[in-house]
Amino acid sequence: MNEASTMANETIAAARAIGAVKIYGSGETEVRAIDNIDITFEKGKFTTIMGPSGSGKSTLMHCMAALDNLTEGETYIGDTNLSSLSDKELTLLRRDRVGFVFQAFNLVPTLNAIENITLPMDLARCQPDQAWVDNVISTVGLSDRLHHRPSELSGGQQQRVAVSRALASKPEIIFADEPTGNLDSRSGADVLNFMRNAVNDLGQTVVMVTHDAKAASHADRTIFLADGQVQGEMLNPTAEEVLDYMKILQVGKFVKSASEEIKVEEVLEYIKDLDE
Repeated sequence: MNEASTMANETIAAARAIGAVKIYGSGETEVRAIDNIDITFEKGKFTTIMGPSGSGKSTLMHCMAALDNLTEGETYIGDTNLSSLSDKELTLLRRDRVGFVFQAFNLVPTLNAIENITLPMDLARCQPDQAWVDNVISTVGLSDRLHHRPSELSGGQQQRVAVSRALASKPEIIFADEPTGNLDSRSGADVLNFMRNAVNDLGQTVVMVTHDAKAASHADRTIFLADGQVQGEMLNPTAEEVLDYMKILQVGKFVKSASEEIKVEEVLEYIKDLDE
C-alpha cells in the first residue's frame, strides 16, 4: 500500500478517550459510571451512543465535552488533552470548539430565542454566518418564535433553540444528549436530517446519546454501553439491528440484577415486554 492510500485510510479523531474512568462516591457507595473506556469519535462522522439507563452514556459525553472531569484517564478534543488545560482554557475550548445540546435545555431565561442561539458567537465576538444560522432556524421550525423568551416557548420549542445554538457556530464537534426527546416526530426527524446533512455536506462531527433506535439509524456508527463499558458497536446501523442489540443488553442487565436463577420463560417474557 502506498503512502497516499495509507493516509486516506487513517482515522482522524475529532475526540477520543483513553482509559477513561469516572467514579462517584467512595467505599460501599462507590459507583463507576464509566469504567476504563477507550474510544475514538471520527472527524466528519455521525456517531450515536446507546445503552440501558445508568449505562454511563451521559457521563461519558459530559467528560468528552469538558463539562466534567475524569477520575482516571485522558480525553482529547482533536490533539488537545483536556487534562492539560486550565479552567480558563477549558472555558474557551467549550465556547469556541464544542457545541452541546443538553437534556435540560440550559437556556438563558432573560434572552429571547435568537439571542440564545447566537450567544456563544456573541461571547466569542465573532460574526455568525447568517445564511447558515437562517438555515438552522428554518430547519428546526423557529422562524416565528425568534423573539420569544424561554418561558414563552413549549418544551419542544426550547429544545429546538438548544439544537440551533449548538449548530449555529459550526463547532469542531457537537455533543447532543437526547436532542429530539422533547420534539414531535416530524420536528425530531427534521433535526436528525439536518444533523445528517451537516455531517454529509459540511464535514460536521456529531456525537449523540439517544434511546431511539430510529434516531440511531441516522448515524454512521452506533456504540453500545452497559455498566460503564463499551459492549459493542455497529456501522451504518438500521433501527431493527439497534433494537435487537438493545434487547440483548437489557436482558443481560435483567439477568445480572437477579439474585437467583432465572428461568428461560422469565427471560422470554422480559423480551416480550420490551417489544410492547
